[in-house]
Parts: sequence; structure tokens; C-alpha cells
Amino acid sequence: MTARSTLPASSRIRLTQYASGGGCACKIPPGELEEIVRGLTGVGSPDLLVGLDDGDDAAVVRLDDRTAIVHTADFFTPVVDDPYDWGRIAAANALSDVYAMGGRPVVAVNLVGWPRSLLPTELLHEVLRGGLDVAKGAACHVGGGHSIDSPEPLYGMAVTGIVDPNRLLRNDAARAGTPISLTKPLGVGVLNNRHKSTGEVFPQAVASMVALNDRSSQAAVDAGVTAATDVTGFGLLGHLFKMARASGVSAVINSGAVPYLDGASAAVRDGFVSGGTRRNLGWVLPHLTSTVGEDELLLLADAQTSGGLLIAGEIPGAPVIGEFVASEEFTVRVC
Repeated sequence: MTARSTLPASSRIRLTQYASGGGCACKIPPGELEEIVRGLTGVGSPDLLVGLDDGDDAAVVRLDDRTAIVHTADFFTPVVDDPYDWGRIAAANALSDVYAMGGRPVVAVNLVGWPRSLLPTELLHEVLRGGLDVAKGAACHVGGGHSIDSPEPLYGMAVTGIVDPNRLLRNDAARAGTPISLTKPLGVGVLNNRHKSTGEVFPQAVASMVALNDRSSQAAVDAGVTAATDVTGFGLLGHLFKMARASGVSAVINSGAVPYLDGASAAVRDGFVSGGTRRNLGWVLPHLTSTVGEDELLLLADAQTSGGLLIAGEIPGAPVIGEFVASEEFTVRVC
């Protein structure tokens, strides 16, 4: 697989400069989004196994006793300048929602917004090529899609997969006494923000974002895990709080066990923290008790793009960073 764009260096354009945000940091803030969708539940069919109620990663509809459809959509503005890498990251991020439910992606369609008067279509070709290569690596078909002329570049995918409804991973099934595992290090948000501001390139962040969550998902299913979510725009703290609240438990995080990408702590110290990350921390703060400093809390709330899986259980190779505990308050404690 080609690792970078095939366009000559002289034609490179800094895609991140054409977007007000970047990656999953573009998300509408969690508290605001919950107010927007409040009351907009599904039709109440017993075959809608996962809908809007707890803000899970994808919708799941049962076809029969052994098969359910997993459906999701995800897109965002450029998180890196290289168009091929952006395509790969966006595709891996969209596919992750299927893996977070314990499913296998089957087919995807592209979702594109492109400022035709500002950016050459050769760049869009590279974006789509990156997405196609990642989908091929996931054995997921890509069957066309939809595009619009938009003020900012946007790219992502709508993905349909399949899952055994009896082995579903969901964010409302964590149980007290269960360890919490994290399958990718944190820090891509602050590194991407530094990249956008300075042009510095961070291969370790790109490598993390393009890595699929397929093996972690399968390992969780094989281990009998029932609860998981992926860590994206709401940060570890935001997604963990949603998971704890939906499951009726609280969470305790051992901050010393949380893995970070090289350079992430320095990026926070140097001020490369997105507004989305600060909003994430502000949303969780009323439900948070902590003995660590603000910089570490910002890393724990860092808006991730194509992050790892947050698993209620243990799988090989993933560090245990805490545990779920019984509580009536649904809080997160960091120590």
C-alpha cells in the first residue's frame, strides 16, 4: 500500500488550512448534541437492537436469530494535510463504529463535500484512493457514494456491516467489577492540532489513526466481552462517562496506566489544545473527581480521531487502565 499521496511535492496543498476544525474535534459538543436529539427515538420495534437512546456507535437491526445489520455514517474535515492519509484516516474512523459493536463491515459508500472553486479535484482523487485502500484492507466493498459542492472539504463513509446479535458489543452493558481496557494510545488530537498550526508531521499519529480496530474487536468478542465503544471526538473521558451512565455504573481510571503517543504531552504543554477538547472536559467536569493536573485531564479529554476501543474487559495486548465500579452517581474518578 502506498504510504503517501502520489501527487508531486510542488502541488501539495495544506488541506487543514481549508477547514475551521479538524477530524472528530469538529463534532457538535456532547451536551449540546444530547439536547438536540432528545426524544428522537426510533419506532420502538423489538428488532431495533441499538438505536438513539444511549448514543451508541452504530444502529443495529436484527434480521434473524443469528444475523443483525450494523449501520453507521462518519465524516469530517481534514485532520492532516496529505490527502491520501486523510482518506485513510476517515475510512478507518468510519469502519471503527462497526468494530465497536462487534461487527464486520461489508459495504461502504463515500460521503464527500468538496470546495470545487478552491481545491483541485486531483486532491479529491487522492482522498478517495486512501479511503478505498483502507476499505480493501478491511475486506469491505466500496460502492460509490454521494458528493456535494461545499465551503469546506469533507470526507467520510456510510458503512453497513453484520454482527451476531447474541455477541453484540454495546455501550450500555458494562458491569461493576469489570476492568477497563484501551486499545490505542491517546494524543492524536493535540498532535493533529499542532500539525495544523505549524505544519509539523507526526507519523506516529497517522499510524495510529489508520490502524483498524478489527483485531481488537474480534478479540473482545472471543473473550465474551459485552460492552465497548470507540474513543473519538468526545475523548476518553467523554466516551467513558457516556458508557458508565448508560450502564448504571461509575468508572475509576488509573492515570499512570493510560498510554499516550510520543509528543502528546509536549503538545498540551505548548498549548495545542482544540476547543473541542476543552468542551469535552467542561462537559464531564460536573461528574468528575480527580487528583491529577489540568494538562493530564486535557489529554484524557483529547478529541480523538479514529481512536481505539474502550473495552469493559481484558484482551491480549491492550493495557488495563481502570475498572467499572458500583455507584448510583455514574461518575468518573481519575487518580
